[in-house]
Amino acid sequence: MLQNFVRPAVEIHPQIWFQQDGATAHTARATMTLLRDIFGERIISRNSNFNWPPRSPDLTAPDCFLWGYLKGKVYVNKPRTIEELKTNIREEINNIPPEVLRKVMENVLERAHLCEAEYGHHLRDIIFNN
Repeated sequence: MLQNFVRPAVEIHPQIWFQQDGATAHTARATMTLLRDIFGERIISRNSNFNWPPRSPDLTAPDCFLWGYLKGKVYVNKPRTIEELKTNIREEINNIPPEVLRKVMENVLERAHLCEAEYGHHLRDIIFNN
């Protein structure tokens, strides 16, 4: 996937940065070598020059918001099989109103600006309003 999809996109848009969580498989030596080959130093991850705090509600609002938002909706009919669960997840993701996603992304930009103003420190006074 990195070779076939990500590399060509980065060649078209060389200013793109890559962000990932700190999962061991995502930060394996071979993976990080490939990512450095594609992105240079523009990697935000464990084992890179720019650490990204995993599960940080300050900086990963889409991730933190999305799972909380979807959890209540996905489990409403109590799926009993993996297929039912997958179907519910797909349906609920497709049903997220575009306005909700727009607000989440606006909030992410606001948080990024606040983080920059705080020189990367924790955003103690932020109000979570996703």
